[in-house]
Amino acid sequence: MTKVADDLSCRNWSLSTVTGRVWLLGVAAMTLLGLIFAPAWIVTVLVGWGVLTLIMTTALKTCALIAQITLRTPSKVEPLRAVSMARKPRVSVMVPLFKEERIAEALIKRLARITYPKALLDVILVLEAKDAVTRATLARTDLPTWMHVIEVPDDGEITTKPRALNYALDFCRGDIIGVWDAEDAPEPDQLDKVVAHFEQAGPKVAVVQGILDYYNARQNWLARCFTVEYAAWWRLILPGVERLGLVLPLGGTTLFFRRQILEDLGGWDAHNVTEDADLGIRLARQGYTTELISTVTYEEANCRAWPWVKQRSRWLKGFLITYFVHMRHPVQLCRDLGFKRFMGIQAMLLATVSQFAALPVLWSFWLTTFGLPHPTVTTLGASIIWPLAALFLFTEVLSVVIGMLAVSGHEHRHLIPWALALPIYFTLGTLACYKALYEMMLDPFYWDKTQHG
Repeated sequence: MTKVADDLSCRNWSLSTVTGRVWLLGVAAMTLLGLIFAPAWIVTVLVGWGVLTLIMTTALKTCALIAQITLRTPSKVEPLRAVSMARKPRVSVMVPLFKEERIAEALIKRLARITYPKALLDVILVLEAKDAVTRATLARTDLPTWMHVIEVPDDGEITTKPRALNYALDFCRGDIIGVWDAEDAPEPDQLDKVVAHFEQAGPKVAVVQGILDYYNARQNWLARCFTVEYAAWWRLILPGVERLGLVLPLGGTTLFFRRQILEDLGGWDAHNVTEDADLGIRLARQGYTTELISTVTYEEANCRAWPWVKQRSRWLKGFLITYFVHMRHPVQLCRDLGFKRFMGIQAMLLATVSQFAALPVLWSFWLTTFGLPHPTVTTLGASIIWPLAALFLFTEVLSVVIGMLAVSGHEHRHLIPWALALPIYFTLGTLACYKALYEMMLDPFYWDKTQHG
């Protein structure tokens, strides 16, 4: 189940080793000494890093938005040609399940709506051997003939989604391999679109990725803001990133691979808690591309604060570990990707996590509105305040505008006012980020399960 090469896997990642502890203690000691002897300059350095990464993420969003609006090409909107029955390939879709007491029956009903020929459809419910809850649920559920269960043996080491996918891959019969999550409700014609897209795509197109959306957007304010955020990411930012020719970080669901390419890369990194983002980078390093397709899968938005924090902390932890794994040899990474895509990785992974971590430092500038001194005024002078204020205002306005544009369609138009709440919504990300940093040091492979249903 660990088929990825050592130098591209995070399975050897650990800050609990002697070297890791020395590194951590060294950084802690340097910071402590700095806070004792030059506190204003330490704060200034932290502000500088926060501002630098803010500029990086803002530049990425701005360029992606402009690219999505101005660089539309006819080839992206032409209807796909239908594939004849004789040429349709077998499609295997894996659905990892873990402690899903409520979702299993609903999932089967949703997948039954798929219009792809059932004789060529192979849906595999991937179940952990120690998961008695889901096993009991499935035992009282009648499964259709095109759906079967694979149990992943317990190795006593880790229980992660990518490990389960690697194991189940050997039982897939399809030439195209897909992944759906337990709470997913894909559009009925999704597989028809996937097959048609692969039929017309070049051999270097290894993955097609669908759009993710939420079906419980009206549940509460958190679900509304989460839906706005997802719409901005999937409908504006990611399509813009694709048009800019940058690396697309894959989503964890509604992605479909050419089987041979997936197997040649060793599948997923079983220890990585954002196996999707990592695989997207590994594909790009080998010269393969990912393309977005116009098909939607509806999911259940995490609409409670603490479960949202736990889910987001897993994503941020995985982003950071993925970043450090691929930055083990930065020169080689730059050669593999090219400078533009290399910088895109810095903005999408490192700068994104840094922004959540740096928010409290940037919030400290509210002190100046109450007439209180700020350390950067001491070190850099009062003239620095207005340029920073302009930058902060621009980034907040940009985030809100992107959110409003993303939900301006008829389906989510009712969410437009909720884009104004995004600055408050993202404050939860700071708590998630610190949880992620803590786990990255002490429990990097822990998979914080998101409960659905």
